[in-house]
Amino acid sequence: MNIQDTLASEFKIRVDRVENIINLIDEGCTIPFIARYRKELTGSCDDQILREFYDRLTYLRNLEKRKQEVESSIKEQEKWSDELSSKLSLAKTLTEVEDIYRPYKPKRKTRASVAIAKGLEPLADILMAQQTKENLLDIASKFINLEKEVNSSEDALNGAKDIVAERISDDSELRKILRKLLQDKADIKTALIENEKSKTYEMYAKYTEPVSKIPSHRILAINRGEKEDCLKVNIVLDENIAIGEINKLYLKENKSTYDVIKETIKDSYSRLLFPSLERELRTFLTDRANEQAIKMFELNLKPLLLTAPLKNNVILGLDPAYRTGCKIAIIDKNGDVLDTTVVYPTPPQSKTEESIEKLKTLIEKYKVDTISIGNGTASKESEIFVSELIKHVNRKVNYAVVNEAGASVYSASKLGAQEFPDYDVSLRSAVSIARRLQDPLSELIKIDVKSIGVGQYQHDMPQNRLTEVLTGVVEDCVNSVGVDLNTASPSLLSYVSGMNSAIAKNVCEYRKKIKHFKSREELLNVPKLGQKAYEQCAGFLRITDGVNVLDNTAVHPESYESAEKLLKYFNFSNEDVKARKIGNLKELVQNEGEQNIANYCNIGVPTLIDIVNELMKPGRDIRESMPKPILRSDLLSLEDLKEGMILSGTVRNVIDFGAFVDIGVHQDGLVHISQICDKYIKHPSEVLKVGDVVNVKVLSVDVDKKRIALSIKDADIKDANTQ
Repeated sequence: MNIQDTLASEFKIRVDRVENIINLIDEGCTIPFIARYRKELTGSCDDQILREFYDRLTYLRNLEKRKQEVESSIKEQEKWSDELSSKLSLAKTLTEVEDIYRPYKPKRKTRASVAIAKGLEPLADILMAQQTKENLLDIASKFINLEKEVNSSEDALNGAKDIVAERISDDSELRKILRKLLQDKADIKTALIENEKSKTYEMYAKYTEPVSKIPSHRILAINRGEKEDCLKVNIVLDENIAIGEINKLYLKENKSTYDVIKETIKDSYSRLLFPSLERELRTFLTDRANEQAIKMFELNLKPLLLTAPLKNNVILGLDPAYRTGCKIAIIDKNGDVLDTTVVYPTPPQSKTEESIEKLKTLIEKYKVDTISIGNGTASKESEIFVSELIKHVNRKVNYAVVNEAGASVYSASKLGAQEFPDYDVSLRSAVSIARRLQDPLSELIKIDVKSIGVGQYQHDMPQNRLTEVLTGVVEDCVNSVGVDLNTASPSLLSYVSGMNSAIAKNVCEYRKKIKHFKSREELLNVPKLGQKAYEQCAGFLRITDGVNVLDNTAVHPESYESAEKLLKYFNFSNEDVKARKIGNLKELVQNEGEQNIANYCNIGVPTLIDIVNELMKPGRDIRESMPKPILRSDLLSLEDLKEGMILSGTVRNVIDFGAFVDIGVHQDGLVHISQICDKYIKHPSEVLKVGDVVNVKVLSVDVDKKRIALSIKDADIKDANTQ
């Protein structure tokens, strides 16, 4: 297999660009760096395509490595042939390779291996040929060997049948046929096992669904039920159909052998083939479901991390609680903590008036703009309290309820202790809740991504694969936004292209020593940050008030000379860039011809376009174009909801069968996939993403079960009930 040609075909990328991407990866370049600064070499492949490319490259390389291992093993057995060579070279998946290797793979003791040890393989060959006209028992009698415990013709024949059964089971072509048959025609069946947890899985008490149609989230639910000993799960296939396929390949019209081979085929299928293929199918379904769930997590995480920050706001973070009181942290516009306290407005103490007076004083003292409320325990009572508090404050204050998933994990973490060694765990959580509104990306990257609370069944996923994918998402988000070199935490810096935790720590220690970075070039003085790391990270780091305005853009230092040539060509200076007085630069370049200007600057057109965009808006934040968080000044309770109400809400989570929307009530409402839009969609992610602000219509409210059914397609913002 030619890996380059395969990748070129699959990704519809020119072979020379495929080779470029592979070379860049092998040189140690990061995906964000390749996507941003090597567009000419890749044909402007984005980070998502490049990560898919990397995964596929890794798979194909592992495939070739496994082929070599299999070839070497079979050659050691002196069983290598031109036919095997051809089969192995044509194999496109690891499954196909393992199927080819299966007959030659060292096995633990089996009925067939025992029979082979007894010298019965020649008799198995006679059976397989199905050409003899002699009585099989007469033939088998020649293989009686008392020393090897072959005491009769029947013993010999049964041993030979075991060998034939295993040969049939190891047939790669047959396994391929039956594998597809199972995927197309089999059903998955479940039965309930009564125990204390089984109520959760009542819908699967007597459940049957075609394997070909079952959605990923149901596979994961069934797997969890099975793991918790609540469900018995089976794959069911009409045996006659499967055996019919085997008969076509192996059963010949020979009177002497017909019945024996027919019986052996049935034994091979029921004892060897089906159990093996059933396990394989379950693994296939689980792997596919896991990948879908990981994809959903990825799709949800990216817009969450890129949520628009609430800049230039003094924020009061409120971590709700009952008995222990609500923890309060006030942060300034830079995220630094101004004050902390504890109030007790919720039961059992219910010191509402005292809490209002205390927080009113703090809000007015620090000029708080916004209150950020965590959505955990006592959130609803806290929201009621905050809506009342706002009425008593002599300045305009809004509030927002934020997802506090993972805040407790962060507050009890080593990182949380390092950042706030003198704070109680719950106070750290209040700081985190405040910062999540002010700068979601900077705060959320401190938390184990699996604890952020988007996606489905994340704790059931293969954790290494989940971590790999989600770390990639975080890296892409951090690098697409850019990082302020003089304010970024070690946590944030560790996700910058070319950096790791150790280098990030060294950067912060060096920053502390010099007080302030004045240029990107100073990074080369940081211990263990060499030229390669500098190449990879420099373009993603920003210096807002540095000597060179280009240090506050995504222009890479390797392109500074080109950028300055560009400015000089049109009689602009760095000062003009800083003062944002080059508003017509894009038009000027287009009038001169992009290719002509690119040639003059010794760069490619994609790099030229990026430079122009950066020069026009130095220090820009791509998150500014994202939907802003919905700020509220009054609250809505579950009991206030009425069918037909039209409300504004924020998409919090997108899953296979719909989306959960925050409408200002403690419980998120569910928009089923059928209620998202009028046209048919295969998946909610085609239309919605986390952070989207949408209008929804209330379809139904179940107060007891705390469930809200919503519709987007039926929402009419002109409705008289609009809130």
